[in-house]
Order: sequence, then C-alpha cells, then structure tokens
Amino acid sequence: MIWWVKARRLLPVLLPGIGALTLIVAVAHDRAIELPGMLTAGANRVFLMQLIPLVITSTLAHCLTQRLDEAEAVATRNLRRLDVLLVVACVLTVALVGLVIGAASGSDEAAMVGRNTAFLTGVMLLAEALHPKAAVVAPVGWVFIIMFLGHSDYHSPWPWAVTLHAPSNLPALAVCSLVFIGGLIAQARVRRSV
Repeated sequence: MIWWVKARRLLPVLLPGIGALTLIVAVAHDRAIELPGMLTAGANRVFLMQLIPLVITSTLAHCLTQRLDEAEAVATRNLRRLDVLLVVACVLTVALVGLVIGAASGSDEAAMVGRNTAFLTGVMLLAEALHPKAAVVAPVGWVFIIMFLGHSDYHSPWPWAVTLHAPSNLPALAVCSLVFIGGLIAQARVRRSV
C-alpha cells in the first residue's frame, strides 16, 4: 500500500493540488469575467469556478498514470479498486471543500465546484478509457466549449451545458452524477498495459 501511495505520487502531487484548489475557491469563489459568446450577440459571464476543477482533474490524471509496472504485475491487492477509491475520495473532498466554503461565504459558485469536479472527472475517466492521452485534454475541451458556446442567451445556459447551471438544477446534477459513475465504471473495467 505504501508503494502504491508513492507510485501514484499522492503526497507530492495530489495533496498540493487539493490545497491549491481550496485556496483558490476560498479567495476567488465569486470572481467572474465577461467573454464573447459565439452563438449570442452579447457577452457571457463565466465564473472562475468553471476552471478550478481542472486543477484536480489534471493532477488526478497525472497520479493515475504513474505506475510501478513490475510491482503492479505481481500485486496482491486490487489496484483498480484502490484507484477508484482514490478518485471517489478526491471528488468527495473537493465537494466538501466547496460546500463548506459556499456555506461560509454564501456563494453558489463555490458550492457547485464539487458537482463540476465530479462531472469533469467522469469526462476525464471516460476519455482515458478511449485513449490514455485524452484524459487531460477532454475536461479542458469541455470547459472551453461551455465558456464560448454554452450560453443560449446572456446568462442563460443551454440544457447540455450542465456545469453552468445553478446547484439547485436537478437535471444537471443527475447528468453530472451519471457521467461520474460512468467514469468510475470505465476506470474499474478498462485494462491498462502493465
């Protein structure tokens, strides 16, 4: 188990990533910028919280690709289960951080960081199942698509742009949960070359 923690680089990579996310959410939970809409005549307000989950998806993708091939070939523990538990623990930690900071500051944007992280992590895991090199690119691509194409009108997101919707939007929460669960299933079932 100790070699798994060291091989996945949890302490030097993932822990600082979660710390950086916590700091950014605490400081910039209500910061937004106006970006031109590609499909609308006006500008679209995009909160920094739309970008913050990329800190976790990128560090998590990096950690999951770090391996000790020889040790994993003869491992007696179920490493897939450990990796799935790592992903779940990481997303739950981010969700808890977002909920605590959101409740303390009264920020809906901070409260949605957990939901958006779960969705983008699911996208990352599904993309990794298709092609390992796509793991980091897929969530970044999603974020840029919704930033420029996700609004049907000023401050009105399209139904498919689930990460732009308010935390109280149950269909968006359901889609994010389904994508996350699909990603976990792909993580548990896809064979990696060792």
